[in-house]
Amino acid sequence: MASTAKGTTGTTETATRYFDALIARDAEAMAGCWAPGGLDRLIGQAELVAPEGVRAYYANLFAAFPDFSAEVIETTTEDDRCVVRWQASATFAGTATFNGFEPNGARIALEGCDVLTVRDGLIVANSAYVDGATVARQLGALPPQGSTAEQRMAAAFNAKTRASRRFAAGEAERVADGVWILRGGFPLKTMNVYLLEDDGGVTLFDAGIKAMTKAIATTAVGMGGLKRVVLGHAHADHRGAAAGLGAPVYCHPADVADAEGDGGAHYFHMDQLSSPLARILMPRLLHAWDGGPLKIAGTVQEGDDVAGFKVIHLPGHAPGMIGLWRESDRLALTSDCFYTLDPQTGRKGHPRVPLAAFNQDTEQARASIRKLAALEPAAAWPGHADPLTGDVRAQLERAADTT
Repeated sequence: MASTAKGTTGTTETATRYFDALIARDAEAMAGCWAPGGLDRLIGQAELVAPEGVRAYYANLFAAFPDFSAEVIETTTEDDRCVVRWQASATFAGTATFNGFEPNGARIALEGCDVLTVRDGLIVANSAYVDGATVARQLGALPPQGSTAEQRMAAAFNAKTRASRRFAAGEAERVADGVWILRGGFPLKTMNVYLLEDDGGVTLFDAGIKAMTKAIATTAVGMGGLKRVVLGHAHADHRGAAAGLGAPVYCHPADVADAEGDGGAHYFHMDQLSSPLARILMPRLLHAWDGGPLKIAGTVQEGDDVAGFKVIHLPGHAPGMIGLWRESDRLALTSDCFYTLDPQTGRKGHPRVPLAAFNQDTEQARASIRKLAALEPAAAWPGHADPLTGDVRAQLERAADTT
């Protein structure tokens, strides 16, 4: 069965010639249908550059399946594109391996679809779609569908998924109207990221560590989808998951270079850590946490609106560090403006100035804590560990003055 639009006879003829060569198991004739440099994309398997890649792949296929037979079910052509639906059967009983597997006599039967682009009588591109899981089952590389072996494999996979979820991050918790926290990091879960309800989706404030990527993505999908990531600052443990989330990333202009570069590591002073073990481990941890340099889509700065919050610039720990402030309930999301734990030991406690080892300017960091305190927050949620409640202003002023 074929459907052909006006003026597309040459496209159909080339596609027909190509599949005639496939049915004849003639790899040389198949390669001859291609323009040099054309790309044959076998979706989920390989990308072949014509003509040599096409010739080699199909020569191997026919050697592995010597009785390969195919039939065209339907073609639909429009302009320079021809879609071909086909079915094939074969026995894996030849002299060559296939996708790394040795011939085992298995019988396969499958259907597929090729989308060919033809110019000047030659194929310049193709996308071929085949159900790889069905092929793997028929070859014996996967257990039969619905079998006990498949159920056991699924159970093992699900156990691994649940374990990885527990280690990477917990469940999202609502901390205020339209604000959710996701805590991550093994084993203490002291890395905080915030999901802000935003016009049917969510904005992420801070991006935690790389291991939190899947948990953040899954949570965001359940909340309508991730619209953007806004970094509190560019350090590895706050940009870590951003690269893997597929959303545009924003930060303060003063942190763009670090977000797109080394994450601020050029101003770290590991020798200022008091713990000898921390001086050894912290560089390794930062490397493991980091998802790598980012492409910054845009910037936010003091006074800008982010999902109903106003941006406040809180430099010191990082030159472009920001917090988010909501006047209506006096809620502050503060990234690393202050710490409520010692990152060298993981011990939680009173608020304090961030460790000098990671600060771009510690005295400026003190000034930023005082700036935050002057807002008189009802609650201040940091980038790590626990929030401040109660007399937040007094606690922050004490932290700036005494720690």
